[in-house]
Formats: sequence, structure tokens, C-alpha cells
Amino acid sequence: MTDHHTYKKVELVGSSSTSIDDAITNAIAEANKSIKHMEWFEVLETRGHIKDGKVAHYQVTLNVGFRIANS
Repeated sequence: MTDHHTYKKVELVGSSSTSIDDAITNAIAEANKSIKHMEWFEVLETRGHIKDGKVAHYQVTLNVGFRIANS
């Protein structure tokens, strides 16, 4: 174990027809299948699709930070 940590950030785009929270959760859940040591996220953009005057779909762009192994 070292006395410092080194991180890498990746940009993800999550989507959901339910909510912004679901869009974030979906993106992180999918990334978790292949990215280890994820520790934080930050929302960069939020947008959506409108259909018949109602919100039909949410899309959220986020950065996810993960720790480089053994750092």
C-alpha cells in the first residue's frame, strides 16, 4: 500500500426513461462490469427528450473516477 492514490477519469453517458437518478445509476452499474476501483462521480450535463409535451427520456453525462490498481 502506498501513501498516495492515483486516479483516472472516464466520461460516461447514462440514460433512462424514468429519472435523472436512474440514468446515473444505470451508467455506473454498466461501468462497474468492466471498471474496477470506482470511487466517485460528477455530473457534467443533463438533457432529455420531450414527446407530446412531456419528458420522455433523460440522458446524463458524468465523469467517473477510479483508482489505479496498487496506488
